[in-house]
Amino acid sequence: MRNRRRRPTSRTSPTSPTTGPKLGSMAAAETHAGTGDQGTVRADVWIWSVRLTKTRSQAASACRAGHVRVNGERVKPAYAIKPGDEIRLRHAERERVVVLTRVVRKRVGAPVAVQCYVDNSPPPPPREFAGPVAVRERGAGRPTKRERRVLDELQGH
Repeated sequence: MRNRRRRPTSRTSPTSPTTGPKLGSMAAAETHAGTGDQGTVRADVWIWSVRLTKTRSQAASACRAGHVRVNGERVKPAYAIKPGDEIRLRHAERERVVVLTRVVRKRVGAPVAVQCYVDNSPPPPPREFAGPVAVRERGAGRPTKRERRVLDELQGH
């Protein structure tokens, strides 16, 4: 038989008597996430922490490829950024322009993340209308070379 650790039966209340219901969770998130207004943090860590990229390796790759600029200059992943810096990130066919307001060292939830920067990004480009997909009749088989050329011409390739 395995030894199992017993969990405490009493759970802590989500509200704190000192901070109130909403602020309690944010204050707890700040203490666990290592946020604060002082100090510096690595560029790749901050970009990942505030959810501008999905993974930290994507953030580091963007820095190495020159897609991240801090105050107008290209930076490496380990560049130290501080509150007040303007960060330009080219990611997913879109340019994000944000001004850092709060240093975050660990990934935080979306509500806390949006409080860590001011978003000055241009609006995203409208999605292009995708035309109907070419449908072949069932049993028609593979298109011939001539049919493929006609299909490509219709689709604009």
